[in-house]
Amino acid sequence: MRQVWIPRTGGPEVLEVREAPDPEPGQGQVRIRARACGINFADIMARMGLYPDAPKLPAVVGYEVAGVVDKLGPGVTGVAEGARVMAMTRFGGYSDTVFVPATQALPLPPDLSFEKAAAIPVTYLTAWVMLVHLGNVKPGERVLVHAAAGGVGQAALQICKLRGAEVLGTASASKHDALRKAGVAHCIDYTTQDFEAEVRRLTGGKGVDIVLDAVGGGSFRKSYRCLASLGRLFLFGASSFAPGTRLSVLAALSGFLRLPTFRPIPLMNENRGVFGVNMGHLWDRGEELGRMLAEIVGLVAQKKFDPVVDSVYPFERAGEAHAYIQARKNVGKVLLSPLPVTAR
Repeated sequence: MRQVWIPRTGGPEVLEVREAPDPEPGQGQVRIRARACGINFADIMARMGLYPDAPKLPAVVGYEVAGVVDKLGPGVTGVAEGARVMAMTRFGGYSDTVFVPATQALPLPPDLSFEKAAAIPVTYLTAWVMLVHLGNVKPGERVLVHAAAGGVGQAALQICKLRGAEVLGTASASKHDALRKAGVAHCIDYTTQDFEAEVRRLTGGKGVDIVLDAVGGGSFRKSYRCLASLGRLFLFGASSFAPGTRLSVLAALSGFLRLPTFRPIPLMNENRGVFGVNMGHLWDRGEELGRMLAEIVGLVAQKKFDPVVDSVYPFERAGEAHAYIQARKNVGKVLLSPLPVTAR
């Protein structure tokens, strides 16, 4: 099999393709020949040495794939060879061949491409846990989505649309047209505008009901101040710790020192909630996540959700894919493919 490895910490250029023996599925497992593999910002943080949950380097990262089941392990029932599936992987997803428990291989709707399927698991589950499972987003509520053009941002936008909530989205000005077409009610250019001031202006000083923030650092504090009473702030990343393609100890330290402390008494007095979400720490809730993912895929099959794929890069250009994401150029999900593709 072919895999994309992180041999050592560094810039996007450190990624390299290596060959390895095909894995054999164990008891209750299926082997999947991947056709598309998702890239998430956690992978980039791992490459830079900023992701504490990452395996020790050298390592293969990656949390999600879509492909075809080509071999069943002992004791597997209910899944057939040749089935088109998606699956979450606990690292190892930058591979053309993976094995997962059969219960984690979810069948694809007949007309869903492998690329769109690979764009679903992490981004939609993350947004779903925040907005639906924990946030209980309701019709008429206002939701501030940071990085609205990213993978989670696009999934969040579609969930809000389904639930009848209004979205305020931050993104660079070049992405505003695409976001408006996708249904964002108010676009905020985080490069030239103070999003906190804009939220206050757009809401008449009332604030928003939910904020999704994966920026980190001082953004968390400002996002909290954007909340209305009964508002919910979701923290699920810290992209500001990695402003460039290589590790900056100064930037990481600065971001860490600017993290706010949320105290119980002010939270009670202000009737606000703060939640942390890390999908990598929910592996023990696999059955519950599986039910959520099945519901999401059902909505995809009903055309209520449409995963947005920005671009697909072959394994040999994985470094370019990482650099493209870090340059904040994507609108939607960026993927890797074991097969030759033309990236845009």
